[in-house]
Amino acid sequence: MKRLAPQSVERRLHQLAQHATDCLIEEVNLTPKPGLVDRRGNGAHQDLTLVLMEASARSLTPTFLALAQQSWLRPADVALRETIGQLGREGERQMMAATGGVNTHRGAIWALGLLVSAAAMQGGHANSVSLCATAAELARLPDRAAPKTFSKGLRAVHRFQVPGAREEAQQGFPHITQLALPQLWRSRHAGAEEEAARLDALMAIMTSLSDTCVLNRAGLEGMHSMQHGAHAVLQAGGVAQVAGREALEQLDSAMLALNASPGGAADLLAATLFIDRLSASPLID
Repeated sequence: MKRLAPQSVERRLHQLAQHATDCLIEEVNLTPKPGLVDRRGNGAHQDLTLVLMEASARSLTPTFLALAQQSWLRPADVALRETIGQLGREGERQMMAATGGVNTHRGAIWALGLLVSAAAMQGGHANSVSLCATAAELARLPDRAAPKTFSKGLRAVHRFQVPGAREEAQQGFPHITQLALPQLWRSRHAGAEEEAARLDALMAIMTSLSDTCVLNRAGLEGMHSMQHGAHAVLQAGGVAQVAGREALEQLDSAMLALNASPGGAADLLAATLFIDRLSASPLID
């Protein structure tokens, strides 16, 4: 890899941070998403709005930039892992300050934070496989300063004995590499418009994810309803088809009736868009 001038490095770092923020904003604006905040309204949430989610995403740009700066061309080791953990927790505090204490993007900070760091570790150039593998290497390292208390997500993991966000990252984001990205590219190749292709990618994630946001709100019934409904959308040809759109509407109704919101799937979709963006638009010098 050629050595870049300091101003070129700084430009790449800012691009990585902005890409991550942009993908969060693109995810929340994607419409219609079952049970989630989108341009139609608040979904199954009483405390979230589109405006609040966008403000939350923008508040995280400095965190993503700091993660990129600290990770640039560094190897994966415990020192870097602990630095990333501390920056992520500081980012959570900034997010909470921007949202008045509402947890909007905690899961996204984890997933996108690891991927931003992994991209910076590789100088901004990485394919989806190497990027997720590097992120997994980071996620498997210990962070001695990590809080010992259980989050809602961890409580769901232990209660229902399912893998959560930590395991997803440690395994190299299989829901992204094996499901979401292939479906996104497949739908585009089949002629679907970008919004439909992205919704198909979200459905692909939802077909098998043990989404702890859904589990916390609606238990196993909610998770199974989400998975079966997402399968039905894709089996009907995806959102670009009339039958697929009808299946999506049915899934949305089911999620709302259960007061369930697949926030974990939404976080992974934002991460999918980030990887796709880096693959399609390499960072400029």
